[in-house]
Amino acid sequence: MQERAPVRDERPTSCVWCGAALGSGALRLSGRTRCAACGVATTDPWPGERTLGVAYARYRPETGRFTGIGDAVLRHTRARLARRVDRIAPPGRVLDVGAGDGTLVDALVARGREAIGLERDARHPALREADVDEVEGRWSAVVFWHSLEHLAAPATSLAAAAQRLNSGGVVFVAVPNTDRLQARLFGDRWLHLDLPRHLAHLSAGALRARLRELGLEVTRESHWRGGQIVFGWLHGLVGRLPGRPDLYDAIRAPAARSRPMTEGTRWTALAVAAILLAPAAVASAAEVAARRGGTVYMEARLA
Repeated sequence: MQERAPVRDERPTSCVWCGAALGSGALRLSGRTRCAACGVATTDPWPGERTLGVAYARYRPETGRFTGIGDAVLRHTRARLARRVDRIAPPGRVLDVGAGDGTLVDALVARGREAIGLERDARHPALREADVDEVEGRWSAVVFWHSLEHLAAPATSLAAAAQRLNSGGVVFVAVPNTDRLQARLFGDRWLHLDLPRHLAHLSAGALRARLRELGLEVTRESHWRGGQIVFGWLHGLVGRLPGRPDLYDAIRAPAARSRPMTEGTRWTALAVAAILLAPAAVASAAEVAARRGGTVYMEARLA
């Protein structure tokens, strides 16, 4: 079973990814500490249950996360992911780790797949509050769609997923990529730090190496398919305005925002984002061409 969050916030003593001691050689950054052994950063201080409870209550309130067409866009993107999972994975069950509100599970079931999701606060009949290593049986696909970075023991979860794959089964992973232009340019205000919910801050290289160590063949690596690349640029650029408006909060429902926002600030952020859309798209294209995208997506198959 994965390690549970402590009662109180505390300083981590070992890397969340490789387990190496975070000693004098580790690089202390704002809100995280980078491991000298593997280069992955661990959120520091490590959040306790109360901190995580507050953070996730805002993250996915029962009233919904987004304003306007946001939730419809989410359903559309999950339906596209379900089509790919159904096409690439062999016949059999699919496990969605970090299933959120169950949108991907619903999309997979609509395609005739048996699917179950895991989530810390399960509000859907097909979701369970469990860790990967607590799930029994074999699976044709395991999906970590922007969820691996949220887990207290991400490397352990990835290993548990690989152990539960049927022959020819596939692990689908999308994570923020710290080895990218966005991360370096926007630093501590980078969208994908998302403290304290993101516990591990991974690079494409660290993820690729771990998948191979587990005996999986990385059959696809995309620096575009992981999504949120253009938005990452927009969020960082808008955040440099006076008052540092938060574009992510601007597209979210009031109950889901990290802090209160006036309508004037919200509309200013959205208007500036619209103006900056073209240069953000160009910057995103450059990232993808350099294979240093804002997020990275990998498919890894068990022989």
